[in-house]
Amino acid sequence: MRLTKLGHSCVQITRDDRTLIIDPGSFSGAAAALAASDAVLITHEHIDHFDPDGLRAALAARPGLEVWTSRTVAENLADLGGRVHQVGHGDAVTIAGFDVHVYGEDHEILHPDVPPIPNVGFLVEGEVFHPGDALTVPAEPVPTLCLPGNAPWMKVPELYAYTREVAPERAFVIHDGLLNDIGLAVMDKHVTAAGTELGKDFRRLVPGEHVELADA
Repeated sequence: MRLTKLGHSCVQITRDDRTLIIDPGSFSGAAAALAASDAVLITHEHIDHFDPDGLRAALAARPGLEVWTSRTVAENLADLGGRVHQVGHGDAVTIAGFDVHVYGEDHEILHPDVPPIPNVGFLVEGEVFHPGDALTVPAEPVPTLCLPGNAPWMKVPELYAYTREVAPERAFVIHDGLLNDIGLAVMDKHVTAAGTELGKDFRRLVPGEHVELADA
């Protein structure tokens, strides 16, 4: 199984001739990968994770392409009928031949007076967990964590606390599209330190870089 970082919070997971793409938002530059995917998983409605126009274009061009997502994104795409599937915390589904467990309910708090929007995380094949914009800890081991590296809703101490609680074997940074080179260097330092204290492989993949993972 191969995990490829595309851009910002978007990753691609491939095995044999099947491909999933997660969170191909407007920051990801993932149009070509989206067009070649068998299924799309979207954690929540924010534009850096969900590009309605780009997704609709891909769905129009690829009749077999389907979407699994949170309640609010499913409502946005309701006109597409059965090609869009709403999922929530605790669901276990098979998507394009991949076993996917859904964890998480809410986005992290962005404003003290505004209730959080729905956010779902996806654990693919018991191997790769993409939490979206939440520090969700699944109720099962996470060998490979897609680790949010920077966000308006996240502080560095929370990065350390989250990795300690999940305790993955390896972590690869997502959600880094808001940083310049200086910010990326600072984030890389903390991500590496979080991995070092656990004795694990934590690092940032540059867009287009991939890693090979053992099948679960």
